[in-house]
Order: sequence, then structure tokens, then C-alpha cells
Amino acid sequence: MAAGGKYWVTLTEPLIRKNPVTLQILGLCSALAVTTAVDTALTMSVSLTVVLVLSAGIVSAIRRMIPDTIRLIVQIMIVASLVIVIDQVLQAYFYDISRRLSVFVSLITTNCLVLGRTESFARNNRPLPSMIDALGNGLGYSLILIVIGAVRELFGTGKLMGAQVLQTVDHGGWFTPFSLMLLAPSAFFLLGGLVWAIRSIRPDQAEAQEFVPPHAEEVRR
Repeated sequence: MAAGGKYWVTLTEPLIRKNPVTLQILGLCSALAVTTAVDTALTMSVSLTVVLVLSAGIVSAIRRMIPDTIRLIVQIMIVASLVIVIDQVLQAYFYDISRRLSVFVSLITTNCLVLGRTESFARNNRPLPSMIDALGNGLGYSLILIVIGAVRELFGTGKLMGAQVLQTVDHGGWFTPFSLMLLAPSAFFLLGGLVWAIRSIRPDQAEAQEFVPPHAEEVRR
């Protein structure tokens, strides 16, 4: 396969086939906490993707100079430094969204997706493939967050990105917002339903059964 084809596969596979949230079940903390609205989900997605791509590029570039005994410490320091920069940018230019995201931007430092890609891929590959892999995983993560955020905001408030889409009864319309959509359990159930739907369409993503119940004939014996 040509280099361009390999890079395209690396970029697109994490969108659905190897999505880090629905397949590997990574990054659930932010997926459940910041998806009450599309703007917060989008901001979190962009922040994590930028940190993921830059940290993968930096770790890959210096991978031969990092002793194995301290590699995780070095990776965490690189990620934490980038997160501090992103957090300061958000506070300076997007203060309202930064306040609503609360501590979850800072928690990108310990996000399993970021550390997982730097440890498993960037540490063993050149910078360009590592950054493409990071971008693909960041886009896959972003896709799930934005989908869940759009559903929760639409049915929880009748709005999308702050614009009224479904006219509520308070304003003479027909739609009654589901307040449950703005609570964390709704994100949990939506994510579970999304995982179920994807694995129903793509059975290869389902884990093998750990226990197979016996047949009726065997039970009667």
C-alpha cells in the first residue's frame, strides 16, 4: 500500500471501525460530563485533539532520547504542559465556555486516550504517522462527543448551539424539554445505546463471550 493510502487508513479507521470511545471505551469521563451542549462538547473535542496531535508529535520526535524507566513521566509532563497552554487560551478568549468545562480541560492530562496513543503508537513510530494517528483518534473522539452533545442539547432545551430549533411550550410551541437529558445518566444511556447500535451493525467489534450457557439438552442430562 502506498504511503498516502496508509496514512488515509490511519486517519479514518478511528472514526467508526476503531473509534476510541465506542470500541476501546476510552475518554468516558469527558464524554459523560461535558456533552450537555454542542459548544462545550466541540470546545472539549478541539482541545483534546490539539493536545493529542502535538503530544504525539513531540513524543515521537524525542522517543529515542527518552529512557524507558521515565518514559511515562516525560509523556505526562509534555501533555500537562500543552494542557496548561490550552486552558490559559480558553480562559483568555472563551471564558464562559472555560468556566462551564470546569476541571475537565485540566483532566485531559490523565485522559486514557492521550496517554494511550503516545505510549502505544507515538513512542514506536515517526512523527508524521504518529500525528496522523493522533488526529484520527481525536476526530473519532470528537464525533462521539458532538453527536451526544447535539442529542442532549436538542431534546434537553430544544436548542442547538444556542439557536432555538424546537419551539418550547413556554414560548407558544409544542415541545416540552426533557430535563433528564441534561443530567449525567442520560449521557451514559446514550453512549451505551450508541455502542450497542455500532456493534449491532459491525458484529466484529463485539467482544467474545466469556461464558456460553449450556444447551437445554445438556441441562436435562
